[in-house]
Amino acid sequence: MTSPALHLSAQARANLPVHVAIIMDGNGRWAKQRHLPRIEGHRRGVESVRAIVRAAGEIGLKYLTLYAFSVENWNRPKDEVDTLMRYLARYLKDEIGELHRNNVRLEAIGQIYRLPEFVQTQLAKTRAALAHHNGLTLVLALSYGGRTEIVEAARSLAAQAREGRIDPAEINEQVVAQHLYTRHLPDPDLLIRTSGELRVSNFLLWQISYAEFVVMPDLWPDFRKPQLFSALEEYARRHRRFGAV
Repeated sequence: MTSPALHLSAQARANLPVHVAIIMDGNGRWAKQRHLPRIEGHRRGVESVRAIVRAAGEIGLKYLTLYAFSVENWNRPKDEVDTLMRYLARYLKDEIGELHRNNVRLEAIGQIYRLPEFVQTQLAKTRAALAHHNGLTLVLALSYGGRTEIVEAARSLAAQAREGRIDPAEINEQVVAQHLYTRHLPDPDLLIRTSGELRVSNFLLWQISYAEFVVMPDLWPDFRKPQLFSALEEYARRHRRFGAV
């Protein structure tokens, strides 16, 4: 647990992670604490997304992956899911100008085909509008599940082996990684989870093998630049060993 930091130290700026992934947790609890509808927590959570994306770009992060909607989230009440999808489409449309001004490129990982057609259409338009940018790459994990991702990679490899296009003896970590949704991305260096919960919730299970974890007590709607800076300060104090001494 870290306290909010108003400024990023020289040490932290010199030791920025290349890729930060965030489990955005606590929208529902934030709303419940204030006797508001759950969806109000999601609305406020979008404001946190805007603030964190802006801050990440300002300090020079290269990749930011946000766990926006999991495969398990499809099991939530239909009216909540429908509202979340409308919020997502609106964010993708309304934030084009903001993302463009900040030189942000947009990517998405997950079972994108399961999203409503209007969301898929807007996602494609927004990605195309920002495709030429070379600053921060914002990755939205949508209809995403770590186990599902690994299963789909295994199916693809099994099919290739059956067809004789790959020798099973040649399958190693690098080959598996090239069949994941994140094949074009570096693994996260830092995983942040908000709301104080101590679990990874089926997020980037393969990719976070050597990521540093920082758990913040703040609920996602209260997570802003000072909380991000605090997590980065904690990361800068870590000594990453990657299994060595």
